[in-house]
Amino acid sequence: MLAPVKPDERERLRAQAIDIHALYTAHWHYLVRLAVLLVDDIASAEDVVQDAFVALHRRSADLRDPDAALGYLRTSVVNQARSVLRRRHTVRKHLKVAEPEATAPADHDVLLRDEHRAALRAVNSLPRHQREVLVLRYWSGLSEREIAEALGITAGSVKSAASRGLAALHKVLGGES
Repeated sequence: MLAPVKPDERERLRAQAIDIHALYTAHWHYLVRLAVLLVDDIASAEDVVQDAFVALHRRSADLRDPDAALGYLRTSVVNQARSVLRRRHTVRKHLKVAEPEATAPADHDVLLRDEHRAALRAVNSLPRHQREVLVLRYWSGLSEREIAEALGITAGSVKSAASRGLAALHKVLGGES
């Protein structure tokens, strides 16, 4: 998506500059919800999304197609979420101390029905690759091609991960849909 831009081309592209404020207003909630599904922590998810917007701002002049900005943000959120999870794993491994559990809001149990909590637990128990594919496919509604671009994998890998993830969910949830 990002490629070096020649200096004379840079001026032409500035004319079609990316409206980051409009992107932020329109897609911030969506991207935070996506990040929460990947990192399972609202504060970290908000940080991930904020970092993605900062990266877009820094590299906006290098983005050849302003229409690709949302795809860039989505890919950035997925990659940042992976980094957060890697850092957590490393900290836990070396310090042998688990992070304290975040306290859910008082109305959390009322808002989420039992089957939703079971489904979320099942999705969170999937391997990272399968979880990312299923979240991008069924929650974000992306096509296989878009998922492949966001994750940097082939469409065949997307199909395989989705199939294996769905089979694992079917097994854990006892065939309920």
